[in-house]
Amino acid sequence: QVQLVESGGGLVQPGGSLTLSCAASGSIFSIHAMGWYRQVPGKQRELVAHISSGGTAGYADAAKGRFTISRDNAKNTGYLQMNSLKPEDKAVYYCQVNKYWGKGTQVTVPS
Repeated sequence: QVQLVESGGGLVQPGGSLTLSCAASGSIFSIHAMGWYRQVPGKQRELVAHISSGGTAGYADAAKGRFTISRDNAKNTGYLQMNSLKPEDKAVYYCQVNKYWGKGTQVTVPS
């Protein structure tokens, strides 16, 4: 069984930065793609960024130029570096690897 644990969320002012981490248990992390999603109550969960097992990254339009997804396979950990945060980035951010989801970490950016 695989467990994913997100961390790094919190309150940040507009224009600030946060880096989220996704720590994966087990031995399968390195062979799977990883994605970061976010969700606001009452809205669909949306893809923010994804990265292949080999490190090829892709981003939603809202994240391009501001967010960077990365992974350290030796540490079984993925990251989402978020810069220039905006109020519309406020959401619970979730990590996904294979069929597994973390429980999410809250990012709050006040208006």
